[in-house]
Amino acid sequence: MSRRATQVVPLREATRAWFRISLQTFGGPAGQIAVMQRELVDERRWLGERRFLHALSYCMLLPGPEAQQLAVYAGWLLNGWLGGLVAGVLFVLPGLVALLGLSWLYVAQGDTVVVTGLFLGLAPAVVAVVLQAVLRIGGRALRHPALVALAVAAFLCLAVLDVPFPAVVLGAGLVGWLVGRRVPALAAPQTKAASDAPPPLVPDDALHTAAPGWRRNVVVLALGVVLWVTPVVLAWALGGGRSVYTDQGVFFGGMALVTFGGAYAVLSYVAEAAVETYGWLGAGEMARGLALAESTPGPLIMVVQFVAFLGGHRDPGGLDPWLGAVVASLLVVWVTFVPSFLFIYLGAPYVERLRGSAGLTAALAGVTAAVVGVIANLALFFAVHTLFSDTRRVGRDHLGLELPVWSSWSWPAMVVVAVALVLVLRLRWSVLRTLGVCALLGLALHLATG
Repeated sequence: MSRRATQVVPLREATRAWFRISLQTFGGPAGQIAVMQRELVDERRWLGERRFLHALSYCMLLPGPEAQQLAVYAGWLLNGWLGGLVAGVLFVLPGLVALLGLSWLYVAQGDTVVVTGLFLGLAPAVVAVVLQAVLRIGGRALRHPALVALAVAAFLCLAVLDVPFPAVVLGAGLVGWLVGRRVPALAAPQTKAASDAPPPLVPDDALHTAAPGWRRNVVVLALGVVLWVTPVVLAWALGGGRSVYTDQGVFFGGMALVTFGGAYAVLSYVAEAAVETYGWLGAGEMARGLALAESTPGPLIMVVQFVAFLGGHRDPGGLDPWLGAVVASLLVVWVTFVPSFLFIYLGAPYVERLRGSAGLTAALAGVTAAVVGVIANLALFFAVHTLFSDTRRVGRDHLGLELPVWSSWSWPAMVVVAVALVLVLRLRWSVLRTLGVCALLGLALHLATG
């Protein structure tokens, strides 16, 4: 491994910069990436725009939260493996602490008038936020009729045919690759760096690098896998076998390997398993958890921490319920984010070889198109379970669609979602601002009708 310029900038200064970035990471991956670009490229000029976009294109090929992976990658470029560790941990830490506190508040005070009213506004607002994501990503990703068909097929596979989420993602990548061989436009890159961007203060050849090789790969892979699975193995050993902790560790650890397309794409998969298979929380609570994740800094996939907290509190095994909730929450965060570090440390030396691959670009286009259908399925899931109190399934077990009982509609939820749609689609308010207004509106409606 090359030691050249492993401290491109002083680690202390870089740590302060990453802490500053971590407190501004609201608004999903697009906002988080914009914050990093402003801090690292525009203001501090530690990275050039082309190098930043180069790293981003690689992170978009990976499963997991691309913004957090981009932070690890940028930290690795500036300060080696230690810089990547600092950047990746700080990117997650504020959200972890905030969501841990909000999860405790929800469990401890969720039946009070104030908290109930706030969530009456937050949950329907999430429907509008997810719908906005469908339109935003669809407008950018569905640039060819074949991709539109792929998005529709992904929606039908999940909503009607009950096809497993990983199969949908992998199938979309394969179809994208095959179609890309006949439609060259699918393999065209979608992002270009600005030619008039100011030069970075740190030249590209001064950034950290590492020579790829099988020995390095074996060491990184072995160490990463051991760190990743050890907490789950300990939970199995100390708990005497299967428990809520091992179930969550295995499920969310596997999820970390298939979360292509961001948090919205995988949440329908998580919601189905967490609600229907394991019973860790209710369908309405899944929407509330996403609202909390939207209102805190860090990746939106941190909603899994809320899911784990509720599951650990309700089935703590031999532990105190509050201790079980915290243990489950921290365990799930660990198994969710450790693979991100592994992907960057293992794959970064090969980024130049991946860059510009027409086949990979076409496969990514297929996955991104399928993500639109996946998020549309998530919007349907939240709408059915948030705006109506009862649902029914039309069709057979593996060939049907879950629909609401129309007479069970909730007029306060309908009012909130209508307001949220106007705010995010018409007035183009930020997600955080919209959630704040809708939370207050929900509280007012609850007090007026209570």
